Amino acid sequence: MDVLIITDQAKLQIDDMLFQETNKKLRLRFGVKGSVCNSLSYTLGFDQAITKEDYTGTANGIPFTINQADLEILRGTKIDFIQNMMGGEFAILNPNTVAACECSPTNERA
Repeated sequence: MDVLIITDQAKLQIDDMLFQETNKKLRLRFGVKGSVCNSLSYTLGFDQAITKEDYTGTANGIPFTINQADLEILRGTKIDFIQNMMGGEFAILNPNTVAACECSPTNERA
């Protein structure tokens, strides 16, 4: 299973963001910020620092870095970019997370 999947739409957005940066050595840094109510909160940004605790790879031509502590929970995660009326936003689709809990207002119950 791929560590990280970046869709073509997300690649276009990330490439555009990287093009605007003056530091051409930046990589996508993806990680887990924490969890709330059975749902993970993610970090997504740019960084050039790579430490011995980091895993590095490339997805759809985008170089990325993930802290090894987050690697297994992020394995197979897809980063997409969804256009909407506000312009758009990144969508994180992680196959390793469980369904939202009952306190989530968007949780649909069978």
